[in-house]
Amino acid sequence: MKKRVLAIAATAMATMMMASPVMAQDFKIGICNYVDDASLNQIVDNIQSRLEELGKEKDVNFEVSYDNCNADANVMEQIISDFQADNVDLMVGVATPVAMRMQSATEGTDTPVVFSAVSDPVGSGLVEDLEAPGANITGTSDYLDTASIMKLIQAVNPDVKKIGLLYDVGQDASTTAIQEAKDYLDKEGIEYVERTGTTTDEVQLAADALVADKVDAIFTPTDNTIMTAELSIYEKFIEAGIPQYTGADSFALNGAFVGYGVDYANLGQKTADMIAAILVDGEDPSETPVETFDNGTATVNTETCEGLGLDLDTVKKEFEPLCTQVNEIVTAESFDEVEK
Repeated sequence: MKKRVLAIAATAMATMMMASPVMAQDFKIGICNYVDDASLNQIVDNIQSRLEELGKEKDVNFEVSYDNCNADANVMEQIISDFQADNVDLMVGVATPVAMRMQSATEGTDTPVVFSAVSDPVGSGLVEDLEAPGANITGTSDYLDTASIMKLIQAVNPDVKKIGLLYDVGQDASTTAIQEAKDYLDKEGIEYVERTGTTTDEVQLAADALVADKVDAIFTPTDNTIMTAELSIYEKFIEAGIPQYTGADSFALNGAFVGYGVDYANLGQKTADMIAAILVDGEDPSETPVETFDNGTATVNTETCEGLGLDLDTVKKEFEPLCTQVNEIVTAESFDEVEK
């Protein structure tokens, strides 16, 4: 297990008239990421960069210990135990499984938890209510507006007959979105077929099955298992002429036709704002509303669009009435590669 410690500091400057410098207040923060994928990594990067800014603004030191459990429950347990042994002032859980374990580990203690990228905070039992969490935990949600994605599919293909649902049954983030997709498709009279996988190998087999099913389009929610496997499956769908619509721009970065949902960079920044508000300003997590986002951003992979034989300008024109904005991206492993 690799551990990386990043000290984010802002040191108070002593005035010429003072005999000794004023020491900035220190806060220890433990961040655990669930898995190494573009969306979640983008959140962590933005939490850390925003904390650096806030440290300077508020004249405090944020000492951040960061680790990634790579979806291993035992490793996650050890990371959280290490944070507790280090007496961190606050824990940050990126994705639902980490947030849930942190919540149970800190029960009965004074250590607050701030989560990020939790799709259904109430349904997962993390909070009682989005406006009033009710316990020593709050955070940011990447709740997915599934109906909006279904409408994007219909905008490109009004005659769509069969849609494939690709997800991991063990991912809490997918449960609500998949049920909402089924409800929508039932109402519209559109057939759907479900294919699932819990590992990259299984996801590849599921992708092959969807191609054999001759689906007209594929929907994947904000599912970390599929996200991890995306680079190994997107070409299968391009070759078969099947557009894949997903719940995050990171899927489009890794080759999917469209990613629709929240801005994960903004999600990370807002998470950092909440951390600082709790630690520095004394806000009570139990009374701090969960941050939700509805920016309606669609991100189209231009290379995949061309590979599917679709005209980018036409696609953007069809999407624009259904989105706040339509962005373009090319295939890469990480956002850092396309931002250079």
